This record gives sequence, C-alpha cells and structure tokens, in this order.
Amino acid sequence: MVVVGGGFGGVQAVRKLSGAPVDITLLDRRNFSLFQPLVYQVATGALSSGEISTPLRRIFRGDRNVTVLLGEVTGFDLERRLVRFDRIPSDGPATELPYDSLVVATGSGYSYFGHDQWRPFAPEVKSLESALDVRRRILTAFEAAESEPDPDRRAAWLTFVVVGAGPTGVELAGQIGEIARDTLERDFRNIDTKRTRILLVEIVDRVLPQFPPDLSRRAAAALEKLGVTPLTSHEVVEVDEDSVTLASDGGKTERTQTHTVVWAAGVVASELAGELAEQSGAEVDRAGRVSVGPDLTLPGHPEVIALGDMVRVHDADGAPVPLPGLAPVAMQQGRYAGRAIRERIEGRTPNPFRYRDKGNLATIGRAKAVADIKGRHLSGFLAWVTWLVVHLFYLIGFENRLLVLIRWTISFVTHGRGDRVITVPVAPTATSRSEPTPRPSPTTGESR
Repeated sequence: MVVVGGGFGGVQAVRKLSGAPVDITLLDRRNFSLFQPLVYQVATGALSSGEISTPLRRIFRGDRNVTVLLGEVTGFDLERRLVRFDRIPSDGPATELPYDSLVVATGSGYSYFGHDQWRPFAPEVKSLESALDVRRRILTAFEAAESEPDPDRRAAWLTFVVVGAGPTGVELAGQIGEIARDTLERDFRNIDTKRTRILLVEIVDRVLPQFPPDLSRRAAAALEKLGVTPLTSHEVVEVDEDSVTLASDGGKTERTQTHTVVWAAGVVASELAGELAEQSGAEVDRAGRVSVGPDLTLPGHPEVIALGDMVRVHDADGAPVPLPGLAPVAMQQGRYAGRAIRERIEGRTPNPFRYRDKGNLATIGRAKAVADIKGRHLSGFLAWVTWLVVHLFYLIGFENRLLVLIRWTISFVTHGRGDRVITVPVAPTATSRSEPTPRPSPTTGESR
C-alpha cells in the first residue's frame, strides 16, 4: 500500500492501519507533518516552526509496517498501479513504486485567480517556508519604517494588506494588529507602531463568510479594536512591489502604497488531483478538485482513495456533498480511508463516508475569538479558551503540545512573542547541497 501526502489525511490513514497486515509506504516531499491551522502564528512570531511540525519518521517509528520515503510525486499509472516520484535527497533518477491500494492526500494551495505574477509580492501562509518569509517581511517592514525619514514612504512600510477574510486571514490580521499595538509598542524610537494601518480585504460583504452573520459582526468589531480595517465587498485587481490596487463593488478603484501583502484567499487543489482525474476519467471542478464517490474512491478504480482538499465527494446519486475545507474533514476522511482498507482486507464492504461537523473556530487576538459549535454561538474569552483547547488537542506530539502551551502562557502574561528573528534565505553554493527548493504547486497536506 502507498500513501501520498503526510498531512492531516495521510497521517490519519496510516495511523488507522497501525498493526494491520499490510506494508505501507508513506511518500512526502517534506520530512515532517505540519499543523497548518497554526502556520500563521509562525508567520507572526508567536510560535517557532519546530513547535507546529513533527518529523514523519518520529510519528511512525513504532510502526514496523510503515516505511517513510522523501520524494516528489510526479504522476501515476493507474492501469499498472504505479506511483512515479523523484528521489529528493539523492537527486537520483525517477522511481516507480507499485501498490495494491493507494491513498492520495496532497491537499491544496491558495489560488491567485489566474494572476500568479502576484505571488512574489503577496506570499501565502500555507507552507512553513512561506510563513517564515511572511514573518521576515512583517518584521522587516517595521525596521525599514524606523530608518525611513520620508513620512509617505514610512507610511507605506507601516501599511499591511491581508487578502482574504476567512479564518486564516482574520487570524493573521489580528496578530499583526497585536504586534503593532502591543508587542512592539515600546521597541522603536522614531515610529509610533500604533499608527500601523492594516487592511483586511474580502470580496464578499462580511468577514468570516463561513460563520453565521452575528459572529461575523462580532469578529469585525474585535478586529477594528486591534486597528484592522475590514474592506468587505472589495477585490484585488493589481499587486506589485510597492502597492496593491483594490476595486469596490461599485467599480471604483484605489491604489494603496504598501510593501507587505499577504495572500489568504481562494483555494486550488494539488496538481495531482488533475493527474488522477485525467487517468480515471473523473470530473474536476473550478477549484481543480477531482470527483470521488461516497467511499472516496476514483471512478473505475476502487483501489485508489483520494481525500482532503483535493477532492469533491459525490453521494450515491451523483450529487456533490458540500464539505468545508477544514482540517477535521481531512482527518476524518483519513481515518475513514484506513478503516475502509482494513475492512476490505477482512472481506467486508465499507459504508460510505459521513462527515461529523464539530463546528467552526477562529481566533482574532488576545482573549478574542468566535466559535460556532453545533448551532451554539460563542465569542470573546470563552470562545478563545475553546480555540486553545481544541488546537492543543489536535496538535501532534506531547512535546509540541507542552511547548506551545508554555509559549502561549508566556505570551499571554508578558504580551511578547518568542520568535522575532529576521532570517534571510541563503542561496545554495555549487559546493554544498541545500534543502529541497519549495515549488509553487503544493503536494502535501491539507488546509484548515
């Protein structure tokens, strides 16, 4: 059996097969599993990268039937039941790996809606590498403003634009607001960080559109107290090195001078979803997600299960099943995939996948959050505590949970941030081997 992707879905599928009479090979282009709901906290210096990521070999070191390989999956041969991948560490020739059962959980990335030329000027916070880049840009902006004598240029450095007011965008904008108005308040001499301008851009008419309207209003009010300006019913029409141009729903455009734009809008499935669709004849939707059946299998290929953000599930009548792009969906589908394979080994037919909605959570800032839990709407401190408990519970590894809890406690008491180091990427030299270079298209993990 082969599992592609070491994110939420892939890890849960392998865990569910622990001790089963099956040999498992887990393929991933990263050697760690990333807890994506907290990546934005790495981007804002609240947590360090090692606290939200766990090496895959460490997770499965006690499972003798699991082999972990570091490789970039490039395609499939569904008829011959082969997975093709490039061996990243050795940079050797492409390799083919046979399988009896295949689980593909390669997640999604942010969509720039056909404007990939914006990507260098508006990085996303989906991957760990991008989060570290965003952290560097945010902290560098304050440093540049401190040494800039021209007031207009200083204002541009102190203007931050977050595109997308879903949970990630709201949480990121709130964190930048706390950095400016709390963490850095007394650190600089030539600038007043409280005058930082933070714009949160959303194309629909409210923030957190996945939440009930009353929670959206509460979230917007909490953001405004942190100095964030929600610009709902606005669309990004241009991004360059020095500015972002927005258009309102009335058609009026406005150019804002800024050097720091962060992208958290739109989702596009992994390119491997298209590869599966082409070979199986399955449909893909506008987000590039491949269609799968009620048991998450590809049409005509019951041995192939695809899950997470890269798929669109259809019921027995062929109607699409609406599922949110959240980590709990991928985790439940991963556990289902493991159970389904185990049941097939035992000669049983698995039941269709059923998602159990446990609610939505989003944190805005210090002791501020909103929660929609089975129709019960919470906000403020109680919702914030709920958010803390849930995220600690799902974080992989006792050590990481303990470290994150300690870091959060210290930050709450001191109003500080533990990781405010500005790092600059070093170009690889001809005489030394470097880490694998991140590629634009995502191949591992799932979204929130």
